[in-house]
Amino acid sequence: MSSAHTPSFSHATGGRDRDPATSTPTSAPPDPSAADSPADATAAPAVTPLTEPSDGVGPVVDTPEAFAEVVAAFGAASGPVAADAERASGYRYGQRTYLVQVRREGAGTALIDPIAVPDLSPLREAVGDAEWILHAASQDLPGFAEQNLYPARIFDTELAARLLGMERVGLAAVIAEVLGLGLAKEHSAADWSTRPLPQDWLRYAALDVEVLIPLRKILGERLEEQGKAEWAAQEFEAVRTAPPPPPREEPWRRTSGVHSLRNPRSLAVVRSLWEARDENARRRDIAPGRVLPDRAIVAAAQAMPRSVPELVRLPAFSGRNTARRAAAWQHAIDQALALPQDALPSVRGPRSDAPPPPRAWADRDPEAARRLDAARVVVQRLSDEVGVPLENLLQPDALRRVCWTPPTPSDTEHVAQFLRGRGAREWQVGLVAAPLAAALADPGSVPRPTASGGTEAGDAAGSSPGVAD
Repeated sequence: MSSAHTPSFSHATGGRDRDPATSTPTSAPPDPSAADSPADATAAPAVTPLTEPSDGVGPVVDTPEAFAEVVAAFGAASGPVAADAERASGYRYGQRTYLVQVRREGAGTALIDPIAVPDLSPLREAVGDAEWILHAASQDLPGFAEQNLYPARIFDTELAARLLGMERVGLAAVIAEVLGLGLAKEHSAADWSTRPLPQDWLRYAALDVEVLIPLRKILGERLEEQGKAEWAAQEFEAVRTAPPPPPREEPWRRTSGVHSLRNPRSLAVVRSLWEARDENARRRDIAPGRVLPDRAIVAAAQAMPRSVPELVRLPAFSGRNTARRAAAWQHAIDQALALPQDALPSVRGPRSDAPPPPRAWADRDPEAARRLDAARVVVQRLSDEVGVPLENLLQPDALRRVCWTPPTPSDTEHVAQFLRGRGAREWQVGLVAAPLAAALADPGSVPRPTASGGTEAGDAAGSSPGVAD
């Protein structure tokens, strides 16, 4: 464990801020397209690159004795606990945590190997009800739970940045804008199951938590200044207490490219290959895409080969690793080809209570389409006024559902009740319920934006900015 004192960051004269921005709002799934683009990088403020943790990099905590020392030091220290976790996404099966980084003033930084020390509950008990600072907490908390680490309170710097209206909310971007420091992210997508972990990876991991405490202080002050501290507190608690998502029904349907297949027999091939791949990947603890790429599954479903020689003639199966298991893949294909017609999966997929895609609303329910159009305008206008991204102001799914099947009557009280039932926080309900109820009751009364930037009461079925389909 590194010794502790107030950070005095070590700097270098060169370097580049590379931020994958994989963090997500509580109401939206992770979005790889949110990565900082080259244009973003050129517009970024000048920063001083961070190269060395102020306390140096201590040894990885990988024994019960070393962990006991960490627990004692953190229990004797004070203030919030900065925390982060590293995984091996794209390398290993699942989202297991392979390194936990924690820092507390008076205790320093500890880099803990959760494979060697799987039960971290003594650390939680030692710090009591201290606040834990994380960036994109929804990504790290499930892994912490596997280590019996349940923070009593959290401050999510990514969510705070969203509520403050910051355009880029990846950790490196926020650090650059708020602290003027450059946090390199070249190891964010590394295989953190590697043992021993390289020293430069450990340096990166230590820096990730070193910046969180000063960052939280400034973001907290800004939330207070903008009157959003209570909003943030509600968001943080919603993330902290969120239950794990239920298992996805028919997860094989998420295979990339599966929507191009409209034949039940082809879908059966996808299902059979997906299940065979998943079992193989789970047993070997390898990311499924490294066992068999999605494109190979779809190619086999399109061609439906009847023998191993036919299968390996497909370009997607010509690679050495894929071809080596060709017999197993062909066996999975043969099982799908032998299924009776009534055992084939449907083209439509499992039934869902979710509304149809918004692009279909005009044909299926024109009145609902008008409600959605008006509601989008109203919520987007509120989003602009308060400086909070639309998806953080109201979950897109909740907006679509209240427009598709609005409560009766659609007054403020019933709309508020509906939104609470969909998980909206009180600050969101307080802002959105009344104007949304008015839009649902009379969609035609909502002024539409014009090309000149003004508004006009246009056709309620016209297009408007707002929630993405």
